[in-house]
Amino acid sequence: MPLFTIDQIKQAAQLVYTQMPPTPQYNWPIISKDIGADVWVKHENHTPTGAFKVRGGITFIDWIKRTQPEITGICTATRGNHGQSQARAAIAAGLTAKIYVPFGNSVEKNTAMRAFGGEVIEFGQDFDTARLEAIRVAAEQGLAVVPPFHIELLRGVATYAYELFTNVPDLDTVYVPIGCGSGICSVISVRDAMGLKTKVVGVVSTEAQTAKLSVEAGRLIETETANTFADGMAVRIPVADAYDIYANGAERMVAVSEDEIAAAIKLYYTATHNLAEGAGAAAFAALMQERNTMQGKRIGVILTGGNIDMDVFRTVMRGDVPKV
Repeated sequence: MPLFTIDQIKQAAQLVYTQMPPTPQYNWPIISKDIGADVWVKHENHTPTGAFKVRGGITFIDWIKRTQPEITGICTATRGNHGQSQARAAIAAGLTAKIYVPFGNSVEKNTAMRAFGGEVIEFGQDFDTARLEAIRVAAEQGLAVVPPFHIELLRGVATYAYELFTNVPDLDTVYVPIGCGSGICSVISVRDAMGLKTKVVGVVSTEAQTAKLSVEAGRLIETETANTFADGMAVRIPVADAYDIYANGAERMVAVSEDEIAAAIKLYYTATHNLAEGAGAAAFAALMQERNTMQGKRIGVILTGGNIDMDVFRTVMRGDVPKV
């Protein structure tokens, strides 16, 4: 049974569109020619925060205000895009926003979160450690925890999948990167609600394979590290609720290397003059890896975000791979 009905998705879209317009999906001829397929890029880098997470921030904070009016602030953990979305929506709604990030997090994403009004606190060596601290502090201070995966986040994120499937019918396959899983689970949920046959392929980094390993093992698998420059996918501990959806709804999981992600970022820029951060380019990297089996098909790739630090972008455009 689909997670959402079409009416629920449309209601979420009406709310999201009070703060942003739909994002475009374009067929770029250089990319389609290079792959040998009819490739459509969903440009979630064109949102008010430069990433798809902004949609979930809008719906989640709206839900908090309606259901927990006594709450004065939120607390969450992030590598950057989720934090921007929550800071933006929380501050606009009159709440405070406390955001935990690991040490060494993207300087430019931290700056953006502060610009939206969030209080950014560095803690721990990776996202999962920062997440546990955010949960502890929220309980201690009476703040609402914003988890990385929640039905009200998915309700907003689902609107980009609805836009894509509505505007580009008959997609054979859609490639979606996986961090904690809100993106791929929303795509699967909308596909099922619309009764489509489109295959959904999950994409992870070779350096952060928790989702892929979990699906292959048939149980949740944690990894010791998640050291990828694609910080939006740098997750060690899978989210059980997300796993239940993508393990049953995804066609397969593909792991892409740091080299492949860097190559996809570079081709995105040269072919479309759009910036893609590491996670934002991962779906395209997976399509490039599987191009031989995708010939002549109609394919969607989600460019989930364009918030790439300048130093990282310079490294990629030189033909090098950023170090973590």
